[in-house]
Amino acid sequence: MSDIALAIIGGTGLYQIAALENVETLECDTFYGKPSAPVRIGFLGGKKVAFMARHGEGHSVPPHKVNYRANLRCLKDLGVARVLAINAVGGITDSFGPRVIGVPDQIIDYTYGRLHTLSEEPGSEVLHVDFTEPYCAKLRANILRAAEKIAMPIVGFGCYGATQGPRLETRAEITRMRRDGCDLVGMTGMPEAGLARELGIDYACLAIVANWAAGCGDGAEITLEEVLANVSVATASLPQLLEEILKS
Repeated sequence: MSDIALAIIGGTGLYQIAALENVETLECDTFYGKPSAPVRIGFLGGKKVAFMARHGEGHSVPPHKVNYRANLRCLKDLGVARVLAINAVGGITDSFGPRVIGVPDQIIDYTYGRLHTLSEEPGSEVLHVDFTEPYCAKLRANILRAAEKIAMPIVGFGCYGATQGPRLETRAEITRMRRDGCDLVGMTGMPEAGLARELGIDYACLAIVANWAAGCGDGAEITLEEVLANVSVATASLPQLLEEILKS
């Protein structure tokens, strides 16, 4: 399976890529257990692509219960070298209103109690990976270049604040996160990015702003209906963007 050009991990509202052709389904098992969902492998623009639904294909796995280690290990075992993570997020700062797509360059991790490293089990290698730049610069550049070629509006920076979930944040928590320098808030950015680094996988995030975070924008109540509607609109051009990324 080493000819897989790109793996995509889909977040809330993205449980399949309908544009994939000749899809083959693989059920994986790993040293860390079973992944969230089967891996769907098909072709897009003539290139082989793998897709996995982070929360399960029926959105049955909450963010703090996702087996991030199994998900990434499964993709690594299939020979995947590049992962594009798609995350539904809340917007905190003015550049990140609903339906905006961002490619963040930094992370702050507010999660707790998650199995966040491959160095957990007794006898495991102790991994001290450099995480100064948490996302792969080359893959980020590919995404931004592809978006420019298809005239797709995209924000090429941002700090992703990863919270525990599954509840949404309080207004005070978002105020603190803004003070800390976060532009976006989501529940699944970590430990996924750190595990990808430990596994030597090139990893980048495509952040889909599904709503204003608590106390931002017009301050209206956040509903699941709003989140899913905004994700649906924002991802309408995703297959075209992916095809352009795959050209590089």
